[in-house]
Amino acid sequence: MNDFMKATLIRCLRTMAQTAISVIGTAMVLADVNWQMVVSASVLAGILSILTSIATGLPEVDLAEELEDEFEEFEDEDEWSGKEDDMQVEPYEGDESGEVEEE
Repeated sequence: MNDFMKATLIRCLRTMAQTAISVIGTAMVLADVNWQMVVSASVLAGILSILTSIATGLPEVDLAEELEDEFEEFEDEDEWSGKEDDMQVEPYEGDESGEVEEE
C-alpha cells in the first residue's frame, strides 16, 4: 500500500468516526439514537473524504515526498563532509552563579 492510499484510508476512518460521534451526540439518550442514520451519515462522510483526497491531494503525503526529495539531494551534495573537524567550541567563562566574567 503506497503512502497516499494509507493516508487516505486513515483520513477516511477519522472522518467517519467524527461523523458518528456528532450524530450520536444529537440524541438525548442512547435509546434515542437512530443507528441507521449514524451508519448512513458516516459512510457518506467517508466516501466524500476519499473523493476529496483524490481531487485535492493530501498535504501530509506531499510534504513527506518533498522532504524525502530534499534529503536525497542533501545526501548527494555531501556538503558536510570534513567540516565537523573545523568546528570549535569556545569554553564557558562564567562562574557557577551563571554570571559571565568580563575581560
